[in-house]
Amino acid sequence: MSAAEKRVCVGAVAGAHGVRGAVKVKSFTANPEDVARYGPLEDESGERRFTLRLTGAGKGVMIGHLSGITDRNQAEAARGLRLYLPRAALPPTEEDEYYHADLIGLDAMLADGTPLGPVRAVHDFGAGDTLEIVRNEGPPLMIPFTRTVVPSVDLDAGRLVVDPPHGLVEEPARARRKREKET
Repeated sequence: MSAAEKRVCVGAVAGAHGVRGAVKVKSFTANPEDVARYGPLEDESGERRFTLRLTGAGKGVMIGHLSGITDRNQAEAARGLRLYLPRAALPPTEEDEYYHADLIGLDAMLADGTPLGPVRAVHDFGAGDTLEIVRNEGPPLMIPFTRTVVPSVDLDAGRLVVDPPHGLVEEPARARRKREKET
């Protein structure tokens, strides 16, 4: 999927609110009210489009009305519906700022060019963003997404450079044994 076609999940319907078709929406945007800001939303398939009119906020959710949902039964049936926007609809980022969706799928490599694997996810466990990298060999790797550990991100080339602290990236045992046999 090209960057122009890329879509970003900005929220999900968490359930019904009241009896008139309002829904609770869990926003995945930095500012929760931005879930309705950038234009029509789409379902995962891209076949259904919605407008979201926010009417308030609840505990951890935004409250609003999705076009086409007019009663509680429809609102309950929409639970779990993930809401997407075209990546191009989102505002440009500042220098050294990235949307999680732009980082997912990038190829991670060490400074010497050794490939680590693709970025599978970006997590925030409370101490800053962490990149989950699916290693070519070995278990997934969790890397702090800081300027020190990830000094270079090249979205156009589809890669990022990782300079991990000593001991964070260990050579997989199988590769180490193979290398030792060859010497």
